[in-house]
Amino acid sequence: MNDRTVLITGANKSIGYETARQLGRQGFRIWLGSRDADRGRAAAETLVAEGINVRALTLDVTSDDSVRSAVARVEGDDGKLDILINNAGISGLQPILPSEQPLDDIKTIYETNVFAPIRVTQAFLPLLKAATSASVIMVSSGLGSLGWLSDPSNPHYGVNILGYNSSKTALNAVTVAFAKELAACGITVNTADPGYTATDFNGHTGYRTVEQAAAGILWLATRTAQDMTGRFYFEQNEVPW
Repeated sequence: MNDRTVLITGANKSIGYETARQLGRQGFRIWLGSRDADRGRAAAETLVAEGINVRALTLDVTSDDSVRSAVARVEGDDGKLDILINNAGISGLQPILPSEQPLDDIKTIYETNVFAPIRVTQAFLPLLKAATSASVIMVSSGLGSLGWLSDPSNPHYGVNILGYNSSKTALNAVTVAFAKELAACGITVNTADPGYTATDFNGHTGYRTVEQAAAGILWLATRTAQDMTGRFYFEQNEVPW
């Protein structure tokens, strides 16, 4: 029986929810993180009805108190955490010119897309260290790749959104920093780009399905090579930082 535990933030819908489903079908024990307790419970109940081992976990990634409470519950129930998937994110105002985007909006984006993954990773680190060969996955975006954004031949080049794009670039830098530190602890830290996926996030304009997006995260979550850390992937291909 698989006793490996996974926590996915922002998992009551869309990519996070489908990631919970796919990992659950692989036998992982899922903590379904959701800021809204009722929505989290409803999502978990649906997956339980499918035979998936999932527990709802109320978790507002922007709140120190909420994160501490979530850590206490996971520690009390499991005593460890094998995989942390920092999936929660927001888009901010779009479309808007960089010169016109309010600084308050950019700060709000960074609170969820950058500072929250740092907060959650730091808080759950003792439980990750208590596991064997734990891993952390940051759900980023191809729009965070400076290599892609600066290449006129790349489709991402024309998407010039200051707040969101730069928040994902910053998240990529956070990934590298944690990866370098935690390698000595046997914890891998990588970044996944789910691609332009049809979700509420973008008014369902994306060309990829949540099933496709989650499959790339699933692949990364099930890698065990210790030297596979500090990298950025779209599906199974490395992306330039």
